Amino acid sequence: MFGLKPMLPTLTFDVPKGDDWLFEVKYDGFRAILEVGETVSLTSRNGKDLLPLFPEIEHFLKNSLDHLSPYLPCTLDGELVFLKNPYKANFAAIQVRGRMRSQQRIIEKARKAPCRLLIFDVLKLKGKQVRNIDYQERKQMLFDFFEKTGLPLAPDENDERLVQFIPANNNFHTIWENIVIYDGEGIVAKQLKSRWEEGKRTTTWLKYKNWKYVSCFITAYEKSNGYFYAAVYKDKKIYPIGQFLFGLKPDEKQALFQIIKENMTGEDKQFIYVDPAICVEVKYLEMYEEQMREPHFNRFRFELLPEDCTYEKFLLQQKNLPVEVEITHPEKPLWETPPIQKMDYLHYLREISPYMLPFLKDRLLTVIRYPHGIFGEAFYQKNCPDYAPDFVDTHEEEGIQYIVCNNLKSFLWLGNQLAFEFHIPFQTITSQGPSEIVFDLDPPSKDAFPLAIKAAINIKEVLDHLELISFIKTSGNKGLQVYVPLPDNRYSYEDTRLFTSFVADYLVSKDPGSFTTERMKKKRGNRLYVDYVQHAEGKTIIAPYSPRGNSKATVAAPLFWEEVNENLSIESFQVTSILKRLKDSGDPFQTFFKAKELQRFQPVLDFLKRK
Repeated sequence: MFGLKPMLPTLTFDVPKGDDWLFEVKYDGFRAILEVGETVSLTSRNGKDLLPLFPEIEHFLKNSLDHLSPYLPCTLDGELVFLKNPYKANFAAIQVRGRMRSQQRIIEKARKAPCRLLIFDVLKLKGKQVRNIDYQERKQMLFDFFEKTGLPLAPDENDERLVQFIPANNNFHTIWENIVIYDGEGIVAKQLKSRWEEGKRTTTWLKYKNWKYVSCFITAYEKSNGYFYAAVYKDKKIYPIGQFLFGLKPDEKQALFQIIKENMTGEDKQFIYVDPAICVEVKYLEMYEEQMREPHFNRFRFELLPEDCTYEKFLLQQKNLPVEVEITHPEKPLWETPPIQKMDYLHYLREISPYMLPFLKDRLLTVIRYPHGIFGEAFYQKNCPDYAPDFVDTHEEEGIQYIVCNNLKSFLWLGNQLAFEFHIPFQTITSQGPSEIVFDLDPPSKDAFPLAIKAAINIKEVLDHLELISFIKTSGNKGLQVYVPLPDNRYSYEDTRLFTSFVADYLVSKDPGSFTTERMKKKRGNRLYVDYVQHAEGKTIIAPYSPRGNSKATVAAPLFWEEVNENLSIESFQVTSILKRLKDSGDPFQTFFKAKELQRFQPVLDFLKRK
């Protein structure tokens, strides 16, 4: 299949100056040109048909044709991505999708972890070619198109509308701050009067990237292509991290080659080998399949010894965090099994933030802090300390100045303060009444976890019968928690108590040997306590994806309902495994906020009030 060859930006290492530029976030995915008319096509930079690999895009577009039809045929330019957060796409995830051949797996991925098509330019609208119009004018036309068709006006990983607009900004630094915070790929700068020129790499579009830096040493030179191979020390052994060529000036390349030739320790048909001695700094985008992506030589590090180039320092450089968030004691051990240091934990928080922050947003936060990791005493913190930085939001309630964690910097600051557990109320600071119902299924012991599974399955049967949308997660300790999202400002805790007590009574009547609503522990025996009283104003629940302060570093992990069976284990969901799980399986709570407005709770409440 052949389509238009895209216009390409030129790499720059300098921020463009002047008032004739607009700036867009650069996303790492597959460049794709979308054509919608009598048929839909999505073509890669190399002319490949992308729709068979990404059926979710075609499905969404075909379901949106009624809204799009007044503007067809149209041709749009964009990037097909697996969106992690509004400023970063997951390169590894889109690469995996691009290599898939099993139709069943493709369909499963499209359902559980859909990709998104982010649009930044328009080439044709209502059948009229607009490529020769100035970029600034095209961008306004594109914005109007998205606004009038009801498509998202900014990238949003939680929005089920899969075709989304990439906005432009006239302030480089406003975008750049977020690129650094969210670990995005970079920025594309575009001249206001630039035209769209097919197949041309142009200097009217410039890409400026968010490089990471590593100090490393050279181990070999590849004779056929001139690449230098780089490594660091890991456990006193040489650990390869990739190879580089770009960034070296001709004289630097020649000098480096000469040093290697004069100090070589061996040679074969392919390589000249050298012992660790020559230290350099390399900049790169990220690690992919244990190799640096887009490595560029940055400078010689003559002051360093090879022993200074360690894997531990490499990891710290890899996980660069916003400069406003001061990181103290990054190598501090927090958990032993699995072994997790503070820097690993902060990396987890940054990567989990798109999934967890929406649940913390505008909620009074209670944290449990572990100043010595799980190896020492912990304490609850409700009041925001005086030394908190200005970017931490607060809200006063009943004389307590609570932290409200509304941004990534606050989240990472809390992580540096070694807040492990994030507990939130059932409502926001702007809502009256609960924003969701949660059933906390807490068995009498870890060995009694099957009781929580049985209770959850029974509750799911009730909720399905009542046509209520529900979600489930582990507590991260020994139980399960079932969520029923509600629209904000519509129901009171008295309303939800009618429902929670009804479900609790139903469980007890169905299986009194397994479940109880008895509040006194000594009277419960080995039964699971169905705590419907806990769902009340001022009470809290552990937030989705929050770690727990226990020896196994387990997480309050959202689940797919089909996972709730006899094989379920709390300890399968740890700080060290959740990010891979999200990449492989997607987010079970992805549609949580959309479900709030779809929830048909009123008929159920009306029935209960008539009883």
